[in-house]
Amino acid sequence: MATFFRRMAIRYIFLTLFFCEDIGFFARVASFGINYGQVANNLPSPDKVLELFSNLKITKTRIYDTNPEILSVFAKSNVEVIVTVENVMLSQLNDPEQALQWVSGHIKPYLPDTKITGIQVGNELFTNGDTSLIQYLVPAVVNIHNALVRLGIDSNIHVSTPSSLEVLQESYPPSAGSFKSEISGIMSQFLSFLKTTKAPFWINAYPYFAYKDDPNRIPLDYVLFNPNEGMVDPNTNLHYDNMLYAQVDAVSFAIARLGFSGIEVRVSETGWPSKGDPNETGASLQNAETYNRNLLRRQMANEGTPLSPRMRLEAYFFALFNEDMKTGATSERNYGLFQPDETMTYNVGLAAFAASSTSSTSISLTSSATKTKAASKEFQSLFFWMFVCMLTSAFRGFKSGATHTFLTMGQQNLHYGEELNSIGRSTFTVAALSSIYPTISHIPATSMWR
Repeated sequence: MATFFRRMAIRYIFLTLFFCEDIGFFARVASFGINYGQVANNLPSPDKVLELFSNLKITKTRIYDTNPEILSVFAKSNVEVIVTVENVMLSQLNDPEQALQWVSGHIKPYLPDTKITGIQVGNELFTNGDTSLIQYLVPAVVNIHNALVRLGIDSNIHVSTPSSLEVLQESYPPSAGSFKSEISGIMSQFLSFLKTTKAPFWINAYPYFAYKDDPNRIPLDYVLFNPNEGMVDPNTNLHYDNMLYAQVDAVSFAIARLGFSGIEVRVSETGWPSKGDPNETGASLQNAETYNRNLLRRQMANEGTPLSPRMRLEAYFFALFNEDMKTGATSERNYGLFQPDETMTYNVGLAAFAASSTSSTSISLTSSATKTKAASKEFQSLFFWMFVCMLTSAFRGFKSGATHTFLTMGQQNLHYGEELNSIGRSTFTVAALSSIYPTISHIPATSMWR
């Protein structure tokens, strides 16, 4: 009998861990990030943006400078902020004292109230074959990091830089990923820095551009995350059902090709324009909504890439607002999920964050995340009372070797909950137990309880 009780206790502990709120099957989903650009003359004030973030439960953002108003307003909020050293500053940061002065003036005054979690040193420093900016990268990141260390504020702030896919010489298939030869030396030094400081490699990845340039050969469904046949990397046999994951893994293979491993690749920007010029194939409201909605769904499912399926791909959507002062093609001014008046450009499911967890009409893309905590509490309690019921049944001659399924066993013993009511406890319904039936009903009672 002692052995039986010991085994039952162990099973209960494992079930509780499995269904608890922070790990296991009901793990809390990580928040996605969003880029908060400000190249516009009609955007809402930072306090209005913070209110929008709060309503939508957005807890990660990236800005393209160290705007003091934003950093001040976001103080004591739940929003993690990644800031950016503007490209024009890079040459000055070759001097360690200048870097220390920059960190002292732009970062330290806002800590710890504002949750600054990252410093992006420049943005897309290598474009169109121009190496004039990227040559400053390694000295700048080293000096910024050392300044953080000297000031004692380095523990929660990573230093890195976002690159465009132009850094790659090859990206297809993903296993052929490699960096361009003219920057391979700089990349090796930069990757060594990331490895030492345990910082991520950030990439700006836009499947839209690939589709726009070659719409006859690249399937639209493949770039939009819609159901499609996908592609299989002939060297790894990994199957890709979307281009973004293929692009990310191409970067991972390029990093490995230079002799580095264990560096996480994250997406600093990705998105789709809702409007474009006549020659910008694919730029449409429908495609933008589909791309971002499907990506949001995968983000909330904590998906990883085929190469790293157990590591959630962290991605920052581009962008929060349409920015009317951006130059270039029409698409450049139409990446926003929101209009400057805070109305949605299109509905990707973000409204579900603001909906009550009890609402039956909210979009289901994110509602599961808001209900996770409450659901996990219910299931923990459910399994506790089931455990008590099973102990009761043991005294009544219940045979644990029966070949009933877990669900059947639970249904047969739920009536013992009535006895618990006498000490102020409520019972769980069979319907509540049935909600987890698809996951566990196939497990024989003998395998779980013997």
